[in-house]
Amino acid sequence: MTPSLTALLCLASDVLPGTLPKPTIWAEPGSVIPWGSPVTIWCQGTLGAREFRLDKEGSSAPWDRQPPLEPRDKGKFSIPHMTQPYAGRYHCYYLSPTVWSERSDPLELVVTGVHSKPTLSALPSPVVTSGGNVTLRCSSWQGLDGFILTKEGEHKSSWTLDAQRRPYGQTQAVLSVGPMTPSHRWTLRCHGFNRDKPQVWSAPSDPLELLVPGEEVPPWIVPDERSVSDSEAWGPGREKGLHGRNQPLQPRAGLPPGVSGKPSLLTPQGPVVASGQSLTLQCRSDVGYDRFALSQEGGQALPQRPGRQPQAGLSQADFPLGPVTSTHGGRYRCYGGHSLSSAWSAPSDPLDVLVAGEEPAGRSGTQTLDSEKTETDSDEGPQGGPAESQFRTRGAGSPSPPFLSLGWFPDTPSLSVQPGPVVASGENVTLLCQSGSRTETFLLSKEGSARPPLRLRSKYRGRHIQAEFSMSPVTSAHSGTYRCYSSLSSNPYLLSNASAPLELVVSGEGPQPCPFRLSQLRALSPEMSEVVMNEGTQRGSREEDIQCP
Repeated sequence: MTPSLTALLCLASDVLPGTLPKPTIWAEPGSVIPWGSPVTIWCQGTLGAREFRLDKEGSSAPWDRQPPLEPRDKGKFSIPHMTQPYAGRYHCYYLSPTVWSERSDPLELVVTGVHSKPTLSALPSPVVTSGGNVTLRCSSWQGLDGFILTKEGEHKSSWTLDAQRRPYGQTQAVLSVGPMTPSHRWTLRCHGFNRDKPQVWSAPSDPLELLVPGEEVPPWIVPDERSVSDSEAWGPGREKGLHGRNQPLQPRAGLPPGVSGKPSLLTPQGPVVASGQSLTLQCRSDVGYDRFALSQEGGQALPQRPGRQPQAGLSQADFPLGPVTSTHGGRYRCYGGHSLSSAWSAPSDPLDVLVAGEEPAGRSGTQTLDSEKTETDSDEGPQGGPAESQFRTRGAGSPSPPFLSLGWFPDTPSLSVQPGPVVASGENVTLLCQSGSRTETFLLSKEGSARPPLRLRSKYRGRHIQAEFSMSPVTSAHSGTYRCYSSLSSNPYLLSNASAPLELVVSGEGPQPCPFRLSQLRALSPEMSEVVMNEGTQRGSREEDIQCP
């Protein structure tokens, strides 16, 4: 071979791929990297490599070149801070010893956090009945062209979805999954992107977990032998100061007598909480669950808490919801589960939380914001921290938030009692709740009662809108402090401020006939006759019907 031909072949071997096996390329800690985080690209070939090169699609020259690491079969390419220019498709290849290998398969390196996070929701709810389907919706106000939906956990998977344009600049994509079974444990997130930069993603959405309640407790779970009865656990019927539909626990198939797989949901604060008051919901069960989940009808969050044992035979989790706002009003249920199983219990009976005293925006009668254009996301882009959003919305098919209602919010009602605040046992009593502004429903609550407030439709009487709550006949159990509230049908869980408290006193076993006529009392005691006459006049009684004090 002539020297000139040898030199030409050597030159060609330095620039052209040969027949060596193509290397393997991967990224650590992964190929999807948050903005500003470090990432390392590795390229592994055969032993004895002399050099590793990395190409990025769209770049004319080799993007980087590195000497091999011992034992000379691997190259390392470091990116200390991931930013948008580093996102793209990469290939690597190596020289060993005078021939270049084939190029590796492509590596897609993605940067996240460039756009604000989208919203991921489950319709109609993240709580899915066994055998049912659920629709997943990813939406954004950033005008994104597509979404990546990822399923986390042991069996990971992902879907690339084209976005659909919605009114007012919103884009969204939907995916229907099912049928669901209690053995499914799904935790999902979504990102958004634009077609011209498919490797530049938004920040991830908040995680969404789908909950599929089961009907049976896993058979290997054996409750403590000392099971606690309903009366022992909660007091006779209901524990004082705890609000919830705490019916006696019913035995279930496959469980010891007195043990129920369905938990109970309670709140120590009572059925009505004032705006700004701290609220905690308690999920309890006589089955040894080690985790609990809480759901709100129409809501998307599905918080979970580990279970604890406040006493033998009981498990419980507390869900502190913080200072109450109008968004906390609604109907809640909770579920119990075991960490060794993806199955969940049947739901608890529903618990209604009523929020009093927070007036919605737009009280002056301004028009409500359209629910399809009232949601933005916190901006979690690379250049700064979260920015406050201007509008919020809930998923399609869920009720509008209370603060987006039309019309005037009810004013504070007044509460009065007939015939008076002090009555004898056996009498008929009427509590009258009145309002001067438009309202559709009045609610009457008794302080310290675990029962939900009484509800009556309003009626127009004279210049007032009112409702009459009749108690007939009263007993000493009716004694207590009462308050009334008003509400609109568009916001059944949002109440007006409470009326001034009214204390009702029920004494004795009932009125007794007075053994003396007034003429006799006047002769015996002028002071006593005056007391009896005043009492009778207030009640509108005839002289012969006046009762003794």
